[in-house]
Order: sequence, then structure tokens, then C-alpha cells
Amino acid sequence: MSGRHAAPSSSAEAPAAAEAPAPPMISVVSGDPSPEELAAVTAVLAALEAERAAEDAAQKEPQPVSGWELSRRGLRTPITVGPGQWGRHAG
Repeated sequence: MSGRHAAPSSSAEAPAAAEAPAPPMISVVSGDPSPEELAAVTAVLAALEAERAAEDAAQKEPQPVSGWELSRRGLRTPITVGPGQWGRHAG
């Protein structure tokens, strides 16, 4: 069967399964740090990255609001639920 409803062939799935894991982002080039030391360095670097991302997010300029959005207003009052509310309808 061909077309958009056809089952994926095994050759289409092969590249996804053959992907190798990404190389580590941090590598030790000298010394022999303990697992605790590596964890501490990783935590510091992650905190610095999170701080940088937060600063970048704070510096983004807000999106401009269109004239259509500025002029919109509610079409009717909100519906309130409770005893005696149906007696006030305009019909």
C-alpha cells in the first residue's frame, strides 16, 4: 500500500534506530576528579546556564499588540450562576 495511510517501511525506521548518542558536553582533560567533584562542577555550570537563560528571557521585548486586540471588549456580561438568576433574563 502506498500513500499517506501506508505503514512505514523498515528502511524508514532504520536511520532513527542507528543514531549514536551525543558526545558528552563536559570532558575532563587532566586530573582524576571524584564523582562528587564532577557533580559540583556540573551543578555550577547548570546554574550559570539557567541564569543566562533567565536574563535572555527578561531582555526579550514584548510583542506589539495589534489595534484589533486593543479595541476588543466583552460582548456581554459574564454569566452568573445561582438562585434567582433566570428571573433577570431579557427574554
